[in-house]
Amino acid sequence: MRVAAGLILASAMSVAMTGAAWSQTPAKPAAATQAAPAATPAATTPAATPAAAPAAAAAPAGFVNPPPPQQAPQPARAACNTPGALGVARTVEIDTTGGPGFGFEHFKELDFLRDKEVVLTFDDGPWPKNTPAVLKALADECTTGIFFSIGKHATYEPEILKQVYAAGHTVGTHTWSHANLNNKKLTEAQRKEEIEKGLSAVKWALGGISPSPFFRFPALQHPPEMVTYLGNRNTAIFSCDIDSFDFKASKPEKIIETVMKKLDTKGKGIILMHDFQKHTAEALPELLKRLKAGGYKVVAMRAKFPASSLPEYDQELGKDIKLPTVSQRPVNSVVTTVNE
Repeated sequence: MRVAAGLILASAMSVAMTGAAWSQTPAKPAAATQAAPAATPAATTPAATPAAAPAAAAAPAGFVNPPPPQQAPQPARAACNTPGALGVARTVEIDTTGGPGFGFEHFKELDFLRDKEVVLTFDDGPWPKNTPAVLKALADECTTGIFFSIGKHATYEPEILKQVYAAGHTVGTHTWSHANLNNKKLTEAQRKEEIEKGLSAVKWALGGISPSPFFRFPALQHPPEMVTYLGNRNTAIFSCDIDSFDFKASKPEKIIETVMKKLDTKGKGIILMHDFQKHTAEALPELLKRLKAGGYKVVAMRAKFPASSLPEYDQELGKDIKLPTVSQRPVNSVVTTVNE
């Protein structure tokens, strides 16, 4: 069950709401032991002319946002050579200044999707086997999604997150450890650390490339003061319209049934799934085919500016990355399967 949180829209409108929440504590694999690799495919792309910085949001006295980083553009999605694939109907650019909110479960102002349009979103990755399977399903249908990565998971599996980025998908963040930021035992400083350290971890995993300033609260729990904080950080906040409840599903078919039933009622929406979940990876190929058959079209969401991490959290993260090695080669250039 989702338990709701009160929240404040960054536009200075407060809304108290109730909803349903879930929580999970993923098992931790062995920590990553290699130093941050050099930037991957995007680094080989000619640098783009930096765009002008967004206007600063109203912020507390003494609060200074770093300017958006100057970095090479993200690799484009591969050309589609699959006749009849779901594809991408349109791409929208999001100006995240002031922290706009998306997803009607909590945010009602920005109704930008047309009838039969969906946005595919995936939380809690990157994760071995499941995230690569999700990437393959999306590639097979020439379509795309937003991946809200947990910071710790990004440090466990940086090569997988690089694959997400290199394939042209949007990468956002989902805190450092998937902590429920509505937990009253957390101090304001601890809540900010969850947000900022998560961003620094994703940036590290991408080889120093900043992700999009797109954020989703764990369990969709929105503490009002953290909504305001993200607004001051010019970070868009994502809720959802269609919750797959894939973390509860006992089989892939249940996920497909849940999503399609809700879509047939609402007609459009931001779909919440988890690339951490095995059944989601199993369900996605058929779900994408069902979306196509139902006349639904995928919308890609891109940020106008990359996220700006805070130096103090970049430095703090460095203390958690233990025992760096001299080698910065990717795993597939070091380890090769010769018999299976």
